[in-house]
Amino acid sequence: MDSANQAWGVMDVLAVTDFPDIRMKAAIHSANEGNILVIPREGGYLVRLYIELDKLKEDERVANRNITSDQLVAAARRILHPYTLDVKEIAWWSVYEIGQRLCEKFDDVPAEAVNDRLPHVFIAGDACHTHSPKAGQGMNISMRDTFNLGWKLASVLLGRCSPQILHTYTTERQTVAKELIDFDREFAKMFSAPPKGSPEDKGNGIDPAEFQKYFVQQGRFTAGTAIQYYPSLISVEPTYQHLAKGLEIGKRFHSAPVIRLADAKPIHLGHTVKADGRWRLFLFAGSGDPTKIDSAIYLLCKFLCESSDSPIRRYTPSGADIDSVIDVRAICQQSFRKLSLDVFPAMLWPRKGRYGLHDYEKVFCPDLKSGQDIFDMRAIEREKGCMVIVRPDQHIAHVLPLDAHEELAAFFAGFMLDAD
Repeated sequence: MDSANQAWGVMDVLAVTDFPDIRMKAAIHSANEGNILVIPREGGYLVRLYIELDKLKEDERVANRNITSDQLVAAARRILHPYTLDVKEIAWWSVYEIGQRLCEKFDDVPAEAVNDRLPHVFIAGDACHTHSPKAGQGMNISMRDTFNLGWKLASVLLGRCSPQILHTYTTERQTVAKELIDFDREFAKMFSAPPKGSPEDKGNGIDPAEFQKYFVQQGRFTAGTAIQYYPSLISVEPTYQHLAKGLEIGKRFHSAPVIRLADAKPIHLGHTVKADGRWRLFLFAGSGDPTKIDSAIYLLCKFLCESSDSPIRRYTPSGADIDSVIDVRAICQQSFRKLSLDVFPAMLWPRKGRYGLHDYEKVFCPDLKSGQDIFDMRAIEREKGCMVIVRPDQHIAHVLPLDAHEELAAFFAGFMLDAD
């Protein structure tokens, strides 16, 4: 545990002010009255203020101060001066002290017993990591914890995956929490520091431009798009990363615009999938005609449909839709006007449901008209293409050549259980 012995207040307010940037995220380092962070809230009127208060004494807790909402308002006014702040209503407020805490494990299995025991108890969110709230990561990280754990628990309880994947919850999420704690420690230190050259600068002042640069640099982390999971049962070494340099293994699947072949509708590829527990297999076609029977796409679909080693045949329950466990989609390089869905393998427009209706939404083309070609945007190898395996939490698990049938089967065999 680290503690900065620094008290802060936070409040959501309806207020009238002449501060011009009240509807923009703003960090204010006043000369001698402390600091404030302005976060505009939804709805156009509500605004959140993080307000620096006094230093705490050694071993003193913020609860001992009996700080009131009036004191928060007064502090905010001092910091904003010469701008005015007329608080009309406080929707919510609280006080807290900066501290970073991180549990050794997020489950009940000691590190030395991982090979012998399965986890049965899990913790998430503030139960296993705490930090300052100014980067807005409390709820966000907590929800990512539970989403990471949730799909794995569901996969085990449904009999789809080996219970061994439950070990990856603590390894993946504890690593993210550690990165968050490191970021938060530095961010909180910079935010609480006085402006360089101010009367309060005792050699630890921060240049506002340096603070701004750090905040911008960490923007992708706070947005969740820089989070990366490292090699495990369900996230492999980046052996074939060169085939899709813009879709980095371990990170969230980075969407891009495409055109759906069946109806020529512009759509984001990432928006075509839901958080429904399924694995995704995105097939990026090579430069040739993907509808020819000797194309890599056609041969891969043949393997998936017919081979006894096919992960779709092995892990899809009898009678279930063909894509109920692993959802296959293809992205071609040609314009939608040059292709016809009915000559693609049946795997890419399968019959589904009790009426056997065709699913027409599995083949896509680049958005050439707008110039946003997904193959260029995500640095996909054009000559031979590749396949990208995406987990139920939208993190990329693997990148493989389209003809790597055995490696595809071996990856899923490492943690999936045969269907009854």
